[in-house]
This record gives sequence, C-alpha cells and structure tokens, in this order.
Amino acid sequence: MKQIILKERPAGKITEASFETKEVRLNGLHDSELHLKLVFLSVDPYLLGRMNNESADMPSFKHGEPIKSTGVLRVIRSESRDFEEGDLVVGQVPWQEEVIVSEKKVRKIDTSFISAKAYLGVIGMTGLTAYFGLLDIGKPKKDETVVVSAAAGAVGSTVGQIAQIKGAHVIGITGTDDKARYLVKEIGFNAAVNYHDPNFAENLKRACPNGVDVYFESVGGEISEAVWPLLNKFARIPVCGTISNYNSPAEEDVGTRVQRYLIQANALMQGFSVTNYKEDYKEATEQLIKWLREGKLTHKETVLKGFDQIVPAFISLFEGKNIGKIIVEMTD
Repeated sequence: MKQIILKERPAGKITEASFETKEVRLNGLHDSELHLKLVFLSVDPYLLGRMNNESADMPSFKHGEPIKSTGVLRVIRSESRDFEEGDLVVGQVPWQEEVIVSEKKVRKIDTSFISAKAYLGVIGMTGLTAYFGLLDIGKPKKDETVVVSAAAGAVGSTVGQIAQIKGAHVIGITGTDDKARYLVKEIGFNAAVNYHDPNFAENLKRACPNGVDVYFESVGGEISEAVWPLLNKFARIPVCGTISNYNSPAEEDVGTRVQRYLIQANALMQGFSVTNYKEDYKEATEQLIKWLREGKLTHKETVLKGFDQIVPAFISLFEGKNIGKIIVEMTD
C-alpha cells in the first residue's frame, strides 16, 4: 500500500519535491489494535512548520518518515472490545492508505447527524483553533467590529461565525470577489473585502467605520498593515498564523512596524496554538456541536479525491485556492 514520506525539508516555496510516495507492508494485528482504512484526510498549514523543523509545540517530521495529520478511517479488523468492523474513527495517522494502530490512538465518531468530514473541520482542530483563539484572546463583545483575515478558509470562516453568535459586526478579508460574496451571502458576514483590489486599504476602512476591536490574524504582511491604523482602544489581536511568509521562511518579513499602533491603541497582540487548550477540548467540542445542531454554524469543504491528491491538496493551501476546509477523500 502507498505511504507518503518527507523526502527533504522545503527550501522556500513548498513543492512536490519535498515528498516521496513509497510502498509499505503492514505488520500483524495484536491485542487492542485496529486495522484501519483511510476514508478522509485533513491537510493543514501547520504541517509546514513541522516539515521545516520550526514547530514550537509539536515534534518535527523526520527525513524518510511519513507525514501525519488527522484522518477519518474505517475499521477493517479489530482486536479491541470497544471497536467493531465498520466503525468510523478519527485520529492522527500517517499519510498511508491503511494503518494498524492502538485503540488508544483513535476515537469512535457518530455520523448519524454530523458528517464525517465535519470531524476534520468545524468540530475538529479547525473549529477548536477558531473557538479558543477568538473567545479566549479576542473576547468579542456585542456590537464590536471583528475583522478576520483568510476569512474564507477553514479557520477564518468559523471565527467569523462564532463572532456573529457573540453579536459582533464581522468583516472578512479574502483573496477573490467570489470568496467575498460567499462570506456575505452564504455565511452571513456583514461585509468582505478583496485584498487584491488596488483600493483594498480604503475599502477595508470603509467597511469598518467604527474601527477594529478584534483582528483575528492568520496572514501577516501587507494585508495586516491595512488593519493596524484602524485599531480601537484596547483592541485584541489573536495571532493564529502568518501564511504570507510560510513559503519563504528564510526571508526577512519586512514591513510596517506594529509596535506604535499597539501602544496607541493599548492593544493586546497574542500568539497561540490550539494545543495550549488540550484540557478544554471536550467542553469546546460540545459547544461547537451544539451550535452546529442549532444551525448557528455551517461548514464548507473543498474535496479532492484520491490518495494521489494528498500532496497537491496540501500545496494548494498556500495558493489561496480553497473555500473552507481542504479534505482529501479516498477512492476505492
């Protein structure tokens, strides 16, 4: 069966040269182990940090070893009393068509109401990232203005919806007019602006007549430079990522210095990782599921089909092509 390994660490822009597909064989099944077949796989920007040996809170991937991310898998054989053939499970697994893992490495999921793909997105690590970053650091209040960068992506679209639940006025920043229309017409953002528009900074200012109280930062670079002058007194800035320089980590990120804007606004800017909140995952997941059941949250996926699409799907994350969560669906 196929497995995708890290062939070499990316040098600048991520390309297929960093990966290699090889054939592997599985060992026998032991007590309390499960033989699983991959059904859906999540690809996420944070994986690039692990490939570049730059992740602060997760171990780096090693040369010659498989990349790992979250997947939904079906039980083919079970040596566990808690799992049966046909069960669907979710867990961190290698990029591999089939795997054998301990029963402790995965958890069973219920798809009677919630789709399997949602466990990789809105109620998975994506949803948790949005939930904790916005609510613990951003702390949006009713009628405040929340600006979200990378707003049509998996995290950003969830951030905007949670901000709406809290009664905020939500503005999305995205890269195409189609994505801007999606944010406003399909998930209810109050407004959205295209950062490729030559009048982007002016358009953003017009969309935020009362300034910016919360800026959920996932991009950095020139896009964020348009936000800093709009910060209100005591603004809060959760920093989820800086995708603008993910493909050129060795280059200096030169631009407007943010310090004076933070001082002028007495603003809080704080980086975070979802793994900081492990003890609260259960409670947050239950809340996300509740909002999903109540129709307060919606989710959209960009789905590529076939094991051979895993690497192209991952690379596309840094090209701004997707709306919502990128998921790879396996085909028989």
